[in-house]
Amino acid sequence: MSKGSGKQGGGASLQPPRGTRDFYPEDMRRRSWLFERFREIALRFGFEEVDAPMVEHAELFTRKAGEEIVEQLYHFELHDRHLALRPEFTPSLARLVIARQGALRFPIRWFAIAQNWRYERMTRGRRREHYQWNMDVWGEPGVEAEAELLGAMFAALDGLGLARGQVKVRLNSRGLLEESLRGGVLADRPEVFAPLCVVIDKIDKIGAEAVTDLLCSADGEVRLTSGEAERVIEMLGARSLDEAARFTTPGSQALADLRTLYDLLDAYGIADQVPFDASVVRGLAYYTGVVFEAFDAQGSLRAIAGGGRYDRLAETLGGRPVPAVGFGFGDAVIGELLADEGLWPELGREIQDVVHAFGPEEKTAAIRVATRLREQGRRVELTLGQSKLKRVLGDADKAGAERVFLIGEDERRRGVVTVRDLARQTEHEESLDGGSR
Repeated sequence: MSKGSGKQGGGASLQPPRGTRDFYPEDMRRRSWLFERFREIALRFGFEEVDAPMVEHAELFTRKAGEEIVEQLYHFELHDRHLALRPEFTPSLARLVIARQGALRFPIRWFAIAQNWRYERMTRGRRREHYQWNMDVWGEPGVEAEAELLGAMFAALDGLGLARGQVKVRLNSRGLLEESLRGGVLADRPEVFAPLCVVIDKIDKIGAEAVTDLLCSADGEVRLTSGEAERVIEMLGARSLDEAARFTTPGSQALADLRTLYDLLDAYGIADQVPFDASVVRGLAYYTGVVFEAFDAQGSLRAIAGGGRYDRLAETLGGRPVPAVGFGFGDAVIGELLADEGLWPELGREIQDVVHAFGPEEKTAAIRVATRLREQGRRVELTLGQSKLKRVLGDADKAGAERVFLIGEDERRRGVVTVRDLARQTEHEESLDGGSR
């Protein structure tokens, strides 16, 4: 991230607000390159791009988003409306689907690259403003949708140059967890399942002992006994489907779905990159089934991506039931990982031609040459002001230009332009209208 420095005369800071970023040209080149990789993979998998306003009605996020996001909203009152900057894209996507629910032909495959805002504690790779690549499937209840999304995620990681094994996607099923808990410790209190998930989602951050304390706290919503909390922690320790089966009810549909999913992931060639981990629950309240999170293999960064199934979100927001599953893939963490691994490519300005007039009398001819080249689809820089030839050639070479078009007094009088090929180190003349000489 590039930053300004110092203060203006009136005391205003030249730094962007804490947790946000300025994008100078070199930053924009990287951002554009990354987004192009996201878009390329989504299109390759047959998804269509959508977008929505960055400002939404706050209720869209407070109705069923989960405790953490609600506390992190950038929100405000304006003309008797309670509005918020979107903290994530999924509720906006749900609103888009519900608005045309009767006209859409399901299943639909949509993707977006959306800017999101959350006021949260910052760590490396975590910002208060970030972009997120979302891919979502609506209208498909089977786990083949999850498999397709995970296949796309790994295709993106491959496309970014990350070797297999550098990123692991841990996977679980909240459906499996819900079945197990409601058949056991939550049999008489099924309504506390959602707040319980919010608590156990913190296990990687605060540890099992602190999570146990929260589960048993008399001031909390869950209020388990120490024995019940111990059982929950034991369940979260399962690292294979066979281990998880010890805690499930007989004939578990969620467990059968997970076994089917792993068969499909094997066909994609990624099953060994997606370990089962019963501690993955995701903090958002709307998840209902398979959930997953992607982390760098070293565990030095926060989650690169995450997602899962959210079959009841449309109902929660006032629509008809539609099964749905998707993921969000942030730009900030993957940027840190690419930097750590030396995988950011060298990205120049991509200027193809530079047109330079030696004097003011040649400006008109230079403009005509630049216009002709631009109409041919070339990326052309027309030099401004009066620069020395040495600087023009040096800047053109640094920008990666292929050719420099030079028009001096002699060229203007003869109706020609000198074309210097920087790669071949050759020079020739052509007429101002592009004909050969």
